[in-house]
Amino acid sequence: MTKDNKLIIVESPTKAKTISSFLKGFNILPSYGHVRDLPKSKLGIDVDNNFEVSYVIIPKAKENLKKIEKQAQKATEIILATDEDREGEAIAWHLLQALNLDEDKTKRIVFHEITKPAIEEALKNPRGIKIELVNAQQARRILDRLVGYKLSPFLWRKIKYGLSAGRVQSAALRLICEKEKEIEDFISQEYWTISTILEKDNQSFEAQLFKINNQTLDKLEIKNEKQAKEISQKLKQADFSVFDLNQKTVFNSPLPPFTTSTLQQGSWQKLHFSSKQTMMLAQQLYEEGLITYMRTDSVNISKEAILMVRKFIEQEFGKNYLPETSNIFKTKSKLSQEAHEAIRPTDVNKTPLKLKNKLGSQQLKLYELIWKRFVACQMSKATLKQTTIIVKAQNKDDYFLKATGEIIVFDGFLKIFPKKQETILPIVEKDDQLKLLEIKTLQHFTEPPARYNDASLVKKLEELGIGRPSTYASIISTLLLRNYIERNSSKAFVPTMLGKLVNDLLTKHFKDIVDYEFTATIENDLDKIAQGEKNWREVVKNFYEPFNKNLEQKEKEVSRREATEKESDEICEKCGSKMVIKYGKYGPFLACSNYPNCSNIKKIPKPSTELDIPCPKCGKTQNGKVVVRKTKSKKRIFYGCSRWPKCDFMSWKPPGQ
Repeated sequence: MTKDNKLIIVESPTKAKTISSFLKGFNILPSYGHVRDLPKSKLGIDVDNNFEVSYVIIPKAKENLKKIEKQAQKATEIILATDEDREGEAIAWHLLQALNLDEDKTKRIVFHEITKPAIEEALKNPRGIKIELVNAQQARRILDRLVGYKLSPFLWRKIKYGLSAGRVQSAALRLICEKEKEIEDFISQEYWTISTILEKDNQSFEAQLFKINNQTLDKLEIKNEKQAKEISQKLKQADFSVFDLNQKTVFNSPLPPFTTSTLQQGSWQKLHFSSKQTMMLAQQLYEEGLITYMRTDSVNISKEAILMVRKFIEQEFGKNYLPETSNIFKTKSKLSQEAHEAIRPTDVNKTPLKLKNKLGSQQLKLYELIWKRFVACQMSKATLKQTTIIVKAQNKDDYFLKATGEIIVFDGFLKIFPKKQETILPIVEKDDQLKLLEIKTLQHFTEPPARYNDASLVKKLEELGIGRPSTYASIISTLLLRNYIERNSSKAFVPTMLGKLVNDLLTKHFKDIVDYEFTATIENDLDKIAQGEKNWREVVKNFYEPFNKNLEQKEKEVSRREATEKESDEICEKCGSKMVIKYGKYGPFLACSNYPNCSNIKKIPKPSTELDIPCPKCGKTQNGKVVVRKTKSKKRIFYGCSRWPKCDFMSWKPPGQ
């Protein structure tokens, strides 16, 4: 037998090309992902026969599958080298079934990185297909198909044709809708803060008021400008001195290397890449052999990788940047499974600078983020000196102000992961007199809770146990594709009217589908299937039977009118009845609630931003009106003139208040 007779099958042409570059004498072909799936034209699951599945060859895979089959017939050994997770195991199993491969001459290998040592080691340790992993993937696919193909037609009949419902996506949609409800119900409150600019030995610093006499001020304690001015006046006549001084040394530890979840969060925060974009770029970097497998919830690092990065740190930064022993991180997730390592560069010596001309700009940015996080995780702690100065301003009352400073004594891992700028305070001693330079009073308004973005939604999904590392990006992409959510100008997620309508219906009538705990329990069951602790058919049965029973009941109980009509503030001009919001082919519209007696319909008017108040500057002469506007961040409302920029009137409060 010669190597020339051995066939290796991987998922992608990039992966095949990378392996071919260092593994000679093997025939390496890509499958282009899955080759079999459930049929699109029908359910494909026999719910009356223990959930037997009918798989079909994916149409676009047929031609390529024939090429692989031709090579497989010639091969003396076939090696299935798909990814190491459940999805990869399922692809390998489907190849085995679709090609009708001889199991005696077919082997399965797995590896965490596409490098010569990793592939050669995997070839020395082949194994068979792990059917437990396949069953876990099958169970997930079947559950999602049952929800999608059974519940979606219900939405067609009750709301609008073409809608779809997903098992995990529905829970994520509920999160976004609930957050929007919090924002809609939020009532902003005004508050003020007072700070002073003080001086000691020609060095100024800022201190903020936090206590009057023995009362620590609540955030909303100073409620209006009048209160702020009263306190400001008293501070102007006060004597300022150092009341207390506290200095301490703190140590900042580096963060662990990236997992799938933290990579998506970090990528959004640092680079503003969406979850989908991040995973696409990470897949490319993995297939080119530059990073380890990107679907993982483990923070483990191999001994070889630790030795490699410690040597690099000592050479590049010096011994003082290298801790005596390697930094060990523990996986926080109780559900950590399948993956053996965190996401890291396969060769730390391939610095971002060396790859500058070999990678696309976005690939390079993500690689640099992964590379820096990995190197930093094995560097020394940073040493910082924190100083807190408590200032006492004495008049008739005692006013206490606080100033905090921080300087870096030793940067450690911050050498490559810079922190915010240092805050340097003057050197002072207790009872030192201070000179008042300025008093600053600032108006604020409490902010509503922030909408979810890619980072915060992934974090919340992981926290609740909804979905798994491989599904976060697809959950978000699916909701956007279905027009259930959209991104606002800040790229945060906002539910559409359609999304709210679907969520309302599911929340009211299919509580389990959108229940966070129930969804997480199914994920746990899928993990147990993968570990051989549960039977996949039983898990599917326990979900499907009550779900289908409830669906049949709701088909009879829920009318289309109940599912789609929402009362509006509009009155029908033809009969005086309330208008209701309905959803049709071209989106939402208003219809008379007195239908069929009255068939009046009309477009939903855009909310008016113009107030019935003349502009204080030009209202009398130019008929300018006060309009409601929002800041660029869209977080704060202010009031301006309808004739802007010809009239520059602006106020945080409506005129007259």
